Amino acid sequence: MSDRVTIYHNPHCPSSVHAVRIAGELGVEAEVIVYQKDPPNRETLLWIAEHLEDPVCDLVRKDSLFKKLGLDAGDYVAPDAVADLLAERKMLLQRPVVIRGETAIIGRPKERITALLDR
Repeated sequence: MSDRVTIYHNPHCPSSVHAVRIAGELGVEAEVIVYQKDPPNRETLLWIAEHLEDPVCDLVRKDSLFKKLGLDAGDYVAPDAVADLLAERKMLLQRPVVIRGETAIIGRPKERITALLDR
């Protein structure tokens, strides 16, 4: 497995800040991408979905914006639908998304981040 680590990060999210801090504490060099400024494209989102240890539907935040847009969680359970939505609405990407080699996780609960990065 490649040691390449990428963290899709929101600097205003405590879980995301934790992911970046843990990488630093473990001495793991990570590419930190502030996804609001540099969102993953549809192709990258599909790659993440394919390598995600979590259900792909978990990539979508079911927050107030999701509700305000009148979206239905049942419509976002397949990789293509999730990638299409997140390519259009980057703020709905769950965070942090942490990738190490060929494995992607959503860093919730926070302990999962250490488990992935400390391998």
